[in-house]
Amino acid sequence: MTDMSQPPVSPIGQPLRRREDARFLTGAGQYTDDVVLPGQTFGVFLRSPFAHARIKSIDTSQAAKAPGVVAIFTGADLAEAKVGGLPCGWLIHSKDGSPMKEPPHPVLAQGKVRHVGDQVALVVAETLLQAKDAAELIEVDYEELPAVIDVTRATTQGVAVHDEVPDNVCYDWGHGNKDAVDAAFKNAAKVSTLEFVNNRLIPNAMEPRAANAQYTRHDDSYTLWVANQNPHVERLLMSAFVLGLPESKVRVIAPDVGGGFGSKIFLYAEETALVWASKRVGRPIKWTAERSEAFLTDAHGRDHHTKVELAMDAKGNFLALRVDTIANLGAYLSTFASSVPTILYATLLAGQYKTPAIWCNVKAVFTTTAPVDAYRGAGRPEATYVVERIVEQAARDMKMDPAAIRRQNFVTEFPYATPVGLTYDIGNYAAHLDKAMKNADVAGYAARKAASAAKGKLRGLGYSCYIEACGLAPSNIAGALGARAGLFEAGEVRVHPTGTVTVFTGSHSHGQGHETTFAQVVAAKLGIPVENVEIVHGDTGRVPFGMGTYGSRSLSVGGTAIVKAVDKIIAKGKKIAAHLLEASDTDIEFEGGEFKVKGTDKKVPFGSVALTAYVPHNYPLDKLEPGLNENAFYDPTNFTYPSGSYVCEVEVDPETGRTKVERFTAVDDFGNIVNPMIVEGQVHGGLAQGLGQAMLEGCVYDPESGQLLTGSYMDYTMPRADDLPSFSVDHTVTPCTHNPLGVKGCGEAGAIGSPAAFINALTDALGVKDLAMPATPERVWRAANKMA
Repeated sequence: MTDMSQPPVSPIGQPLRRREDARFLTGAGQYTDDVVLPGQTFGVFLRSPFAHARIKSIDTSQAAKAPGVVAIFTGADLAEAKVGGLPCGWLIHSKDGSPMKEPPHPVLAQGKVRHVGDQVALVVAETLLQAKDAAELIEVDYEELPAVIDVTRATTQGVAVHDEVPDNVCYDWGHGNKDAVDAAFKNAAKVSTLEFVNNRLIPNAMEPRAANAQYTRHDDSYTLWVANQNPHVERLLMSAFVLGLPESKVRVIAPDVGGGFGSKIFLYAEETALVWASKRVGRPIKWTAERSEAFLTDAHGRDHHTKVELAMDAKGNFLALRVDTIANLGAYLSTFASSVPTILYATLLAGQYKTPAIWCNVKAVFTTTAPVDAYRGAGRPEATYVVERIVEQAARDMKMDPAAIRRQNFVTEFPYATPVGLTYDIGNYAAHLDKAMKNADVAGYAARKAASAAKGKLRGLGYSCYIEACGLAPSNIAGALGARAGLFEAGEVRVHPTGTVTVFTGSHSHGQGHETTFAQVVAAKLGIPVENVEIVHGDTGRVPFGMGTYGSRSLSVGGTAIVKAVDKIIAKGKKIAAHLLEASDTDIEFEGGEFKVKGTDKKVPFGSVALTAYVPHNYPLDKLEPGLNENAFYDPTNFTYPSGSYVCEVEVDPETGRTKVERFTAVDDFGNIVNPMIVEGQVHGGLAQGLGQAMLEGCVYDPESGQLLTGSYMDYTMPRADDLPSFSVDHTVTPCTHNPLGVKGCGEAGAIGSPAAFINALTDALGVKDLAMPATPERVWRAANKMA
């Protein structure tokens, strides 16, 4: 029998080491590229060298004769087979009520290429090198067209990325109460204004995108191994909307995934082409992106051009916020691209503040650049940057302390309905601001600033008080806002005869530690050791239909689905225990892994009930089915609302422009915390990404040719250990009111709150109104020395 002894303390709240790390650190993980199948072939995509061009002809004759070539496919082949285009999962309507423009997104280019790296042909060969060599023999006759790169000129340049959208405008969308905002601005005592760019980012997950597709002839089915964050959505979109296949004939397996940050949520052309082609060649086809391909073709993030205005009364009370944003969607509508600058952005513009009126206008445009979609935070970092930069500017304009103006305008009564459509269920924003200021030793800042000045250095302090909406639910509200999918989560719990447990979750892990935290939750509920709980995810052939992992939803939505399934296990277990103990099931209590009869010492352990369920010699077969196996689906009633206060302190060397983050203090409210060590790790990672954006990372295209100028690590600077300080991380707790775990989500917070904190600190040090991200040494040096 398995040891079913009761753990000494509840696993919830314990900093248990991640169980999955043992295999990752010893090379025992299985990633998509590790999958090698009998008869394996390799795919290589020929990609466009131009940002914008018509395809006059494609000659594959010489390539087809090359050694090892199995097959070559072009867009014409897919068109002949009536393969559909890649779909967008969220419908947005413009202010005039018209639906957004959805031009075709072909799996392989048809007629035109629209960004450097656009896929033109797929070469399948016996080896990877043979496929590469053959791809170089394909001759494509291009008619180069002008590139469309600058989003501020995209609507007037006179060059259409898609012929169906002559002005390149996908939608012109508005949210909030424009009339109320206009009226408030007329009566304002002070208006603060900023204009800036939220710079484009390239995701750069540790594991590049990869896929391996196999067709099985005997049952006419397909299996796709893919580095993906939500395999069921991948299967649904690919089978139903692109390839016209029954879902039952497509199995998607996402094994270990080495980072995603949003960039692996989407349905991409490459894996779709591989699935389609695998039947044509009758053999499995593997493709793993090279890093240069990833730079060109992974969906990019951010890229907003924004003007923001904040109206205040004479005492610094916020009256209204007006935001005007141009959002770059790139060449095609990626899977969730349309929702990021709208539903996931404008609804967060209230921040932590009780601003009475808000209006946001978003114009989304097509350009000849890689598609832009969700990247860690997805709309929330962009919204927080808008709010926290203008609040900092307002404090300077009003000559108020930046912490004081925030505290004065905080929401303090809950639930609170914002003017942009959300209802915050709970929070205590002053508590985490106070704690952050104490941990950051704001009181001692003046002395540190003076010490820096004595060395000829500039010192600055910046705040950022963020809020985010996580969980992305409920489905009916999301549907009303344009979502073309449900946003529930699923969980199945199987109790084995020995009392061990296997959990099947529709969530997916790409570094978050689900195999540990989910096991902690189940072990705590059932009163069994964490080691007796196995977590299974990432396989549409094994787990119930779920929506995957993004938007910091895993524990609040996926974890709750598991809890609901465990509750059903316990309810059935009580009936079994009642039979064994000769009592009424209404008199049975379950606590600490034991079923007990109220008011007596009669009890039976969980393991015995499990064994009885599967060896029903003494079992109420007339009332209960054997077995102990339950599943549940959970669709939340509201988002969850993590929040926090960040304090950044920088020192600038005006002679070199080098900026050093001297201190970074983060205090977050994630509700209840299951594993504090994993949460701290998530915050550290998010802070590194957020500071990477603010300090170092920036995607740049040549404005004339459309060539990607930051196409490698030689040109695109990722943050390294010596770029970052030792973070001070802490938390406060206001438990979420509408899920049984009281959790809110933590995976994106660091990336959401940190860019504004850094830029606020840097502009404070330099005495300037704004500085473009990334704040490179050259930009800082120019600002410090008052050079344009």
